[in-house]
Amino acid sequence: MACTFQPEAGGACINDSLGDDELRAVLSKLDHDKDKELFGLVCKRWLRLQSTERRKLCARAGPHMLKRMAARFTRLRELDLSQSVSRSFYPGVTDSDLSVIAAAFSALRVLNLQNCKGITDKGMTAIGSGIPYLQSLDVSYCRKLTDKGLSSVAKGSRDLRILHVSGCRSVTDALLSALSMNCNNLEELSLQGCTNLTDSGLTVLVEGCKKLKHLDLNKCSNIGDIGICTISEACSSSLLTLKLLDCYKIGDDSILSLAKYCKNLETLIIGGCRDLSDESIKSLASACSSSLKNLRMDWCLNVSDASLDCILFLCRKLEVLDVGCCEEVTDAAFHGLGNEDCKLSLKILRVSNCPKITVDAISRLLKSCEGLEYLDVRSCPHVTEVRCHEAGLQFPGGCKVNFVGSLAEPDVLR
Repeated sequence: MACTFQPEAGGACINDSLGDDELRAVLSKLDHDKDKELFGLVCKRWLRLQSTERRKLCARAGPHMLKRMAARFTRLRELDLSQSVSRSFYPGVTDSDLSVIAAAFSALRVLNLQNCKGITDKGMTAIGSGIPYLQSLDVSYCRKLTDKGLSSVAKGSRDLRILHVSGCRSVTDALLSALSMNCNNLEELSLQGCTNLTDSGLTVLVEGCKKLKHLDLNKCSNIGDIGICTISEACSSSLLTLKLLDCYKIGDDSILSLAKYCKNLETLIIGGCRDLSDESIKSLASACSSSLKNLRMDWCLNVSDASLDCILFLCRKLEVLDVGCCEEVTDAAFHGLGNEDCKLSLKILRVSNCPKITVDAISRLLKSCEGLEYLDVRSCPHVTEVRCHEAGLQFPGGCKVNFVGSLAEPDVLR
């Protein structure tokens, strides 16, 4: 091994020949975590170096073990204490654990506490006071947290770039105000299910947070056109992702504003926004034709062939499209496909519960989408496995076609 002395070969122990800096250089060349773990098994010295150089750690530990970890992993930058919903453990992460983390890991940049349901504002206040360089925090579904604790983080960690508070139902506009005043470099904000948020809060948010790239407002049912129009104008040069699933107050004004200001938009989720019309969708397709990659607009009941035809014709970089339950869509939306000049990047298409679509539309689609990976045609009575076979349709190798099953099956469009 590395530390064996072999005088007959004129050899010497490698630890006598290489200093710590040289060994760190060797360690830095190892790309895989498994190889880095093996590096630490050579001897105690190599283990110490491997530990001090470690940047990321996933753990399940109480206060005493966290203190021992802090002494060993002195340069840790990412700590993942998240719990799985299906495999949670009791009592899980507590406020006492967070106090230890705040005191022992002051150089942390990334902290993941998703589904740690036992933590409260007391623990978050400790994090805000003790980790000034924190850039990413995920406390999704930590339901005991309120504005008080999360605002402490905003005030103490002013370089925060990523914040996920999905499922934290007690969050209000007060948090958005704290972020606006303190976290001007915020780029990613997930607020899914925070139903207490309003347009006023979003207006305040973007007064200070103008660099937002990814914003998740799924199921924020009190958000309307005023808030989205304000966001699209304030973050026009940065916004790449906007999620508005089941925000039923969203109308054409929001989509027209996005079309006017956000020319680089890559992902838009507007499923369940039932008041949207063809005109706003066509405007968006035209404005974002060179950037749009992911569009989900299932249950947009007023959307028809005019919208879908425009999207398929203009948005050649589109990879994911969901028009499920858009019952007005027919084969006419696909008539522009099927020729050599029309090649799409589409990988995932969902047209479930579109009863007017037939095998002819799918045939045209396949001629233009050679890279299709997933097609959902559930509850399309004219598109069955038998009819596709009779029509001689050839699906790309590896493409999964979902003909039957519940519409409540796990969603592939995230």
